[in-house]
Amino acid sequence: MLLTHGKWRSFTQRPFPAAGTAGHMLSLALDSRAAVDAAQGAAAAHGGRADANPPEDHGFMYSRDLADPDGHLWATFWMDPRGPSAAPDQR
Repeated sequence: MLLTHGKWRSFTQRPFPAAGTAGHMLSLALDSRAAVDAAQGAAAAHGGRADANPPEDHGFMYSRDLADPDGHLWATFWMDPRGPSAAPDQR
């Protein structure tokens, strides 16, 4: 559930973390590499930051991290269910 600051305040009066800090990163498994890229585009278009960390492409796993407008980190990734055996030879 994504909440406005006002709605969040109905749950707690604890302070929001300072900008630039990270206490956790939530990971979202998506259906495809294209969905990972689309999530990054949506984040950037709505006040977040795409590629908050360097993207990773291991062939069978592709991930890009975003920061939402409050600076919380979200890992968006796709993983081939066949695992590393599906990755192209990287020698």
